[in-house]
Amino acid sequence: MKIGVIGAGTWGMALARLLANKDYEVTVYSVIEQELKELSRTRMHKNLPGMVIPDSIQFTSDKQQFCEDKDILLNVVPSVFVRSTIQGLKDHIKEGQVIVDATKGIEMGTLYTMSQVIKDELKDRNVKVVALSGPTHAEEVSKDLPTTIVAACEEQETARYAQNIFMTDNMRVYTNDDVLGVELCGALKNIIALACGISTGLGFGDNAKAAIITRGMAEMIRLGKACGAKQETFSGLAGIGDLIVTATSMHSRNNRCGILIGQGENPQSAIQEIGMVVEGVNALPAAMELMEKYHVEMPIIRMVNGIVKEGVDPREAVIELMRRDKKNEINY
Repeated sequence: MKIGVIGAGTWGMALARLLANKDYEVTVYSVIEQELKELSRTRMHKNLPGMVIPDSIQFTSDKQQFCEDKDILLNVVPSVFVRSTIQGLKDHIKEGQVIVDATKGIEMGTLYTMSQVIKDELKDRNVKVVALSGPTHAEEVSKDLPTTIVAACEEQETARYAQNIFMTDNMRVYTNDDVLGVELCGALKNIIALACGISTGLGFGDNAKAAIITRGMAEMIRLGKACGAKQETFSGLAGIGDLIVTATSMHSRNNRCGILIGQGENPQSAIQEIGMVVEGVNALPAAMELMEKYHVEMPIIRMVNGIVKEGVDPREAVIELMRRDKKNEINY
């Protein structure tokens, strides 16, 4: 089994290690030459302390060499770079290639999920795309801690193919045919995690965090149903499972970034301090567009957008949120 991993970040390298430990032939691609040299030389990743990169993993920036003869390509680059990265590789991607996408996000402007972006760029190649998503911090996967994930594809045979590739004693993989629901969950939960972090940074407690997670999920479900996703998906690993871990763990960049913002840091300074991509911030413009397009009420996401993109004071935003018109919890 030959696997190409597109992206050498924490999630990409954690998955590359998992696959290499199954005795698959793994090659990691990046356009950042210095990054590749450092990983190849040290066999360590600076943001995954304690993880040793197997000697069998190869690194390359050669597009043709990377794409040649691969059973699957695994995309793990930040959402804002997915289209440009696939554009750069597409001349070398073969007809019918299986691509597993492990990036979570929605593209601004097109409002495409990441699998839709990949299919759009490779529409003449008849590729098969699987969305891989769930409560999966790279820091834990890199240490072989028990983890579960979802492989989503409309073609269940392809979903099961990916399931078999990624399944280990420490990684349990489920299949799902609701690709849209799985991908919307993966993108939107990052914004709700930002809200939880802001709440923590403001000094609020567990009551507020539980409320944000619960009502945030209600917003995700409303938008998901409006877009045509299945409600059941939001109750699964890619939905409530990923939301819980992202909104509560200090491994979560979105949660940590939100904490800094709640403590008074400028959003851009907070992102810089995190030092890695904060996908909840990247997802905000598309989430706001989808909210308007489908006329869906999403007050928490609107509040986060106001704080992060419009300079609204977090405490004022919370007061406004708490003073909204009275509602019935169920009939929304």
